[in-house]
Amino acid sequence: MDMKNETMQHWIAFNGFRGGNKGSASCQPLSAYDKTISLPWLHEMVLQIRGEKSIRSVDRTDDAQLAKARQRIKGQLPFRCAHYYRFLKNRRSQSNADPTAFLFQTTVDVDDKEFVEQALEKARELNCSDSIWKGMLLHLEYSAKNKLHIDIRMPIGMTIEETQKAYCEALGVPYDESCISPERMIYITDKDSEIYRSKDWYGVLPAEELKARREAFLKRGLTIDGKGTARYSLLAGDCKSPERLAGDFQGQIPSDSNHKVPSSNLKVQSNHKVQCSKFNVQSEDNRFPGTSGDNAVSSGSAIQPAQPGDSNRVADSHLSPAGDAQNAGRLAASEAGSASEKNLIAFDLFQESAGLKGMNIDTIGSRHSSLLAIMSAGASRVMSEEELMKVVAEKMPSYYQEPDCHQLIHDFYAKYGDSSKPFSRDVIRVNALAEQAAKSLLAGDCKSPERERLAGNHTVQSSMFQVQSNGVQSNEEEYPAPPPMPKKLPKLVELLISKTPEIYQPAVACAIFPPLATHLWRTKFRYIDNVEHEATLMTCLLAGTGAGKSCVQKPIDFIMEDIRKRDAENLKREKEWKEEMMRKGANKDKRKRPENLIIQEIDADMTNPAFVMRTAEAKEHFLYTSLNEIDQFDALKGIGNQQFRIMCLAFDPDNQYGQTRVGTQSVTERVTIRFNWNASTTIDKGQRYFSKVLTDGPLSRINFSTIPERDIGEDIPVYGTYDDEFRKALKPYIENLCMATGLVECEEAYRLAEVLKNENAEFSRTSQNRIFENFSFRANVIAYLKACVLYVANGYRWEPEIEDFIRWSERYDLYCKMRFFGDMIAKEASTAEKSSKRGPENILQLLPDVFTEPQLEAIRLEHGLKAQGCKNVIKQWIYRKYIVRMESEDGKNGYGYRSYSFKKLKYRHDGQELDS
Repeated sequence: MDMKNETMQHWIAFNGFRGGNKGSASCQPLSAYDKTISLPWLHEMVLQIRGEKSIRSVDRTDDAQLAKARQRIKGQLPFRCAHYYRFLKNRRSQSNADPTAFLFQTTVDVDDKEFVEQALEKARELNCSDSIWKGMLLHLEYSAKNKLHIDIRMPIGMTIEETQKAYCEALGVPYDESCISPERMIYITDKDSEIYRSKDWYGVLPAEELKARREAFLKRGLTIDGKGTARYSLLAGDCKSPERLAGDFQGQIPSDSNHKVPSSNLKVQSNHKVQCSKFNVQSEDNRFPGTSGDNAVSSGSAIQPAQPGDSNRVADSHLSPAGDAQNAGRLAASEAGSASEKNLIAFDLFQESAGLKGMNIDTIGSRHSSLLAIMSAGASRVMSEEELMKVVAEKMPSYYQEPDCHQLIHDFYAKYGDSSKPFSRDVIRVNALAEQAAKSLLAGDCKSPERERLAGNHTVQSSMFQVQSNGVQSNEEEYPAPPPMPKKLPKLVELLISKTPEIYQPAVACAIFPPLATHLWRTKFRYIDNVEHEATLMTCLLAGTGAGKSCVQKPIDFIMEDIRKRDAENLKREKEWKEEMMRKGANKDKRKRPENLIIQEIDADMTNPAFVMRTAEAKEHFLYTSLNEIDQFDALKGIGNQQFRIMCLAFDPDNQYGQTRVGTQSVTERVTIRFNWNASTTIDKGQRYFSKVLTDGPLSRINFSTIPERDIGEDIPVYGTYDDEFRKALKPYIENLCMATGLVECEEAYRLAEVLKNENAEFSRTSQNRIFENFSFRANVIAYLKACVLYVANGYRWEPEIEDFIRWSERYDLYCKMRFFGDMIAKEASTAEKSSKRGPENILQLLPDVFTEPQLEAIRLEHGLKAQGCKNVIKQWIYRKYIVRMESEDGKNGYGYRSYSFKKLKYRHDGQELDS
């Protein structure tokens, strides 16, 4: 592959297939690797290996079986090759490694969890130290088993083995002999496991640097890719000192080269200065005119804004042109006003998440990299450039006076400020925590939106953002705890959860509304969009096995007592009529089906025709059911998953549903669905059940709740006694609901709905999370209907506690939806087929002027074409005189096109057209 005239192309030898042949690795562009790590099945495999997702048909309690299954899955992962980007005939072996495709990089495998955090931090330090490792860091990722892979550039003249030994010693981790084989492969993990990527990772070095590096090997008696027996060892003395390298190889890189060799003591006459930050070595000159500071942000900057799907990834595009400097200068000059409280809190939290807690970030020598790290952690996602300037003016007053500060901020926003991208989950959490501390929307009793600043009591730890609130650590490490229930509750809610242990109370507080609303008949409530709704409420409880999901059943039984009593009488009438029809056989004098056969509570296994018939006979009353498992809805499936259609239609006012049949005994009806229900299931099962309809509507119409996992060995929660006093206290509320009719206007509920709508919109604007926004629309309707139900049940009287409870209820509903389905929806959106953003391209024009068949294969794969057609394409191009086959210099060529290079006659990069 002739890349003499190409600038930093990125090629990788890898096998992207699940369970692919370990002896096969093809040369492909790095973009093909990026597509592979974004695949959902790879993410699922990584979660299974790490024990974060169950493995089918494997007993979780059997450690030996689990370990064996995880090892089997690991062996099926795709893999990449660490040292070469091409193997002859795509066969991964030492003998087939193409010396000209040597990458001069290697992968250090930290295979002991005890050293992972230490190695991660030390790698950052070494990358900015005055040693041979300065600027050498190329890539960081967590391995399949949550250990660490560190890709580094090899110092000039050092072999793979020497580099591995020296770097491991500098890290303070054990050296692994298995890491030095030339054909070594690394199992690929998903994009969420990638911590950092340099733009030079798997980049083909410029020709001048390749020449210098190869000559350095040849001087030591090695091959151009560092194989063989060296005349002397570079590890004979102090391996952490670059003196031997400087003495032997100084001046190997031509002085006019723009590409640096990142060794602190190699005296390279580069055109660019070096600015080192935590993961950052600068290589681009992009300063404001007149500034004396080093580059603000390089195009290969390691630290990136935290974003899903492209987390910590470096784009190859360059920064904004210097002509934008005037705009930035005007922005800096026009700074006025002070930073908002929320932004100040968010800045503190991002400082902590960047690992800078307690450090003086306004210190000369480190303030540039500190601010870069804080912006990269996510500060730039939740604040505009102008807002961040105001925060920095307060948090880093000394650095704010320097032109370099304004340059850094401006360059960062110019390159990475893309507001169209959704927030990553980590940034959402920090933003929510800052919002919580500043406005107290999710804290305490949810009552006062102007509570004093709580930033001192909120911290963020590590990249997983283990949230603490008011000094109390969250029970769940992977996701922040749900918003706590208000201490003061509406009287009806307080009554219905009074016999419930505290751990179950949020779930019960959500579950009581579908049966309560079932008592309403021909009662409507006008929402803020001027649409009249009936109180359609559907609740699904998602919790682990043995979590106590049956806690909701007793309150439901007492609420439904009066309806069940009437249903029992009508069921008896229906049964007598059926028995009479059976006795009469084919007689013509059969009695008609009884009238007023209102049966509201339906069986879980009811078929679709029976559901239509019950709805028609209910005379505009609500139907209701309580399911122990969500998949009991499958009885309503009919043809084409009708159960999901029923869920959606039930929530929509004035819906129409039914069936038309020819048979005289068949049900032919058109009805308006009025259907409330409760269901319970495990989290995994619930996610699987709704996985096919994530964006089709059911999720946003359902109110979700959960039960936190109890500690192992914790005492069993004890319930109170549901007695006659409980029944008597509940009765007036039920009677109020039964007596209601017509259009009910509740000004307090209406105003609250508008306030909550505005709060949701504000959070959506600041988080830029489309999934949250979509969920919030109907979550607000659900909360409004709950408020109206409480208002009616309380005798058309509003309680102050209703507002606090409804605000919490909506936040809790959105919390559960985002927690259990947010990531699933984001993944589906990222993998869904989108409209084409480009038309057909001239593939020949994209190839270098001299190319090989593997390069053509790679380009075809990148454009969604099959690799098998390469030979026919080459034949056609030769016949049409677009290209010509080149003979090798020694006159020896193998069989087939793979042994040849091809020269373009047309569509060349130099604009010439050559004769054949």
